[in-house]
Amino acid sequence: MHRRLFGQTTALGALTTLATVGSLGAVPLAAYASAEHAGTTPAPRPIKPPRLPDRGVIGIVSPGSCMEADALEQCVRRIEGLGFSVRLGPHVLARRGHLAGSVAERVADLHAMFADDSVHAIWTSRGGYGCSGLLPHLDYGLIRRKPKILLGYSDITALLLGVYQRTGLVTFHGPVAWSSLSDFSVQHLLPLLMYPRAQTTLALAPENLAKAQTNAFFKTRTLRAGSGSNQGRLVGGNLSVLCGLLGTPYMPGLKDAMLFLEEIGEPPKKIDRMLTQIAQQPDYARLAGAVCGVFEKCGPTDSDPSLTLDEVLDGALGAQAPERWPAVYGYSFGHIAHQVTLPLGVRARLDVGAQTLTLLEPAVS
Repeated sequence: MHRRLFGQTTALGALTTLATVGSLGAVPLAAYASAEHAGTTPAPRPIKPPRLPDRGVIGIVSPGSCMEADALEQCVRRIEGLGFSVRLGPHVLARRGHLAGSVAERVADLHAMFADDSVHAIWTSRGGYGCSGLLPHLDYGLIRRKPKILLGYSDITALLLGVYQRTGLVTFHGPVAWSSLSDFSVQHLLPLLMYPRAQTTLALAPENLAKAQTNAFFKTRTLRAGSGSNQGRLVGGNLSVLCGLLGTPYMPGLKDAMLFLEEIGEPPKKIDRMLTQIAQQPDYARLAGAVCGVFEKCGPTDSDPSLTLDEVLDGALGAQAPERWPAVYGYSFGHIAHQVTLPLGVRARLDVGAQTLTLLEPAVS
């Protein structure tokens, strides 16, 4: 197994060397943090990545936390089982503490995958920690010239938001390669990546609805029906990671955005603090709506007095909030087995009554 992985990772060795020399070798990493990074700028016009073809090549990279070889082998088998070929980043198994190698190594793997014309999509192996540190060092010109599907969630939220904000490239909040890939997840992933469709309705997973009978974190709720527009471009991801980008050049604006959020393992008081931070953004009042996924394990964690998660969401996004756009909770995305894939930058319509989120344009070209 290890020889197989080694052979695949070295196959990109020469290309990565060129990418490293061209991008990082002669200049410091911070060279990509040009003067235009000094302030927040509007996101460029959206770029739709080319669709993933049948039997296409999917590149796997580890831009955040380190990946175990046995787990990576399972990722490869899982993707090959879907009918695709796999290309591994040379540093996909690198380690530097809890991270998958140095910033330079992780950036080089991303650059190599974008530069390689034989790779059709880039699938992150896992989330964890560390992706936000890559953002000042990415070659956004390369990404604009070589747009590709970029897929993942959790800590990958930083890459998805940063790349979309700096290039306009539609990125995809969905399973990482290490995800279990339930039938529901695959059915809401592959058609989105492979076939441009005028409209796609993302329904609630039956498995999640069933789990809601015994697990309150999965229960779907309308926080506010709203009186404003229920259409907007999708912007969002993991709540903690997104809040870490507020005030930086890598966070898209919230005007006319359909904000989607998910979280795991954070107590209500921290959820409240993060939602308060979002509410203090200048364009918060101009949101088109808010869609919360499953905030699993986000109940009180100690004996101190605490609001419940429901009370926090009602206060920040529900009927108690001063804004008038629609807001819902419990949709099928987040740190859960049965999840839909959400393309950042694509316009979507929230139907509170039908409990559906509908993409109003293709996500790929």
